[in-house]
Amino acid sequence: MQTRTLGRTGIEVSVLGFGCGAVGGLMVKGTAADQERAVARALDLGINYFDTAAMYGNGESERNLGRVLKSLKPELYLGTKVRVPAGERRNIAAAVTASLEASLQRLQLDHVDLFQLHNHILADGRESDLTPEIVLGDVVPAFERLREQGKTRFFGITAVGDTAALHRVADSSTLDTAQISYNMLNPSAGTAVAPGYPAHDFGNLLARTKAADMGVIAIRVLAAGALSGTEDRHPLGSPRVDPIGSGHDYQIDVERARRLEPLVREGYADTLVEAAIRYVIAHPAVSTALVGYSTQEQLEHAAAAANKGPLPPAALDRLAALQNSFVGEAR
Repeated sequence: MQTRTLGRTGIEVSVLGFGCGAVGGLMVKGTAADQERAVARALDLGINYFDTAAMYGNGESERNLGRVLKSLKPELYLGTKVRVPAGERRNIAAAVTASLEASLQRLQLDHVDLFQLHNHILADGRESDLTPEIVLGDVVPAFERLREQGKTRFFGITAVGDTAALHRVADSSTLDTAQISYNMLNPSAGTAVAPGYPAHDFGNLLARTKAADMGVIAIRVLAAGALSGTEDRHPLGSPRVDPIGSGHDYQIDVERARRLEPLVREGYADTLVEAAIRYVIAHPAVSTALVGYSTQEQLEHAAAAANKGPLPPAALDRLAALQNSFVGEAR
């Protein structure tokens, strides 16, 4: 599988990553045997970036991944995350440190490759959301100390929140990576969208992260499954998923995804899922496309799609025309 450099970190990550969250659900609610088989198969396929978080299954994802890693002893890159609780905003350094220590215990590791802030970043910083000032003035120094202690090699953010706030944090050039919501339903992180496009406008955030030499982990690549074109959800996956940056609800995302099916009928891709993965990796600023899995079959399909490479220019032009039909619709 192709690898790409994860920004200033210099590490080479597979163009397809392994998401261990609750949307796919395998690493949260799957059987131990299925989890180990899937991780082993992912490694065989060349996937070397695995992404989890303390909040996935209230720590179950980390526990399960830690058990599998202890058994397989693989060489890979691992990222996890911290969400600072609203009540800990006055003691962020301690909260961040305690969260990583707990994650390391669950993962049965002494360090992770990447530690990421999971909170939304907004100008007014309501409740558990954090302002750019808090991120840069409190969170980043806490991350730096953890790096000095050898607990993490690199650190980054989940880039969800106000566009201006996210741009400010990216422009600071103090973080190594960003997880960016980017998919066929909302391309705004990677290109300008027309006024009235029914999605959150991330304002070409990928250009900002590239300028800051940040590695990019694309998230919501399949819009939480909506880009399969069906509302059906696997029993292991989250029964209900709120969109990030796209439609008002999952049903709207599925309906719009079905309007992209000419990509399949006209031969640009074999399935919508394949098109979605190949679309994301067509952007040169994306280091790895993170996909969550419910089954090994889904893993195999995603890997086969990634191995076909980016969508060609003709397919991207056809997709842009289809996306243009969304302009003016309500989110």
